Amino acid sequence: MDGNVVKLLRMPEVLDRAGISRPTLYRMISAGKFPQPVKIGERATGWINREIDAWVEGRIADRGDA
Repeated sequence: MDGNVVKLLRMPEVLDRAGISRPTLYRMISAGKFPQPVKIGERATGWINREIDAWVEGRIADRGDA
C-alpha cells in the first residue's frame, strides 16, 4: 500500500493489522496506548491507516532488534 494514501480502516482490518482482540483494542484506547478512532457516521468509526501502521512499527521498534 502507498504510504502517502490516507485511508480509514474499519474494525476487522485494524484488529488484523494490530494482531489484537477487540477487548484489548478498547482497553488500549482507554489507556491512551492505541490511536483513537475517527467517527465516520452515526454508528460507524474507522482508524487512520497511517496511525495504525505507525503503532505497529512502534511495537516492532520496541522489540529492540529491528
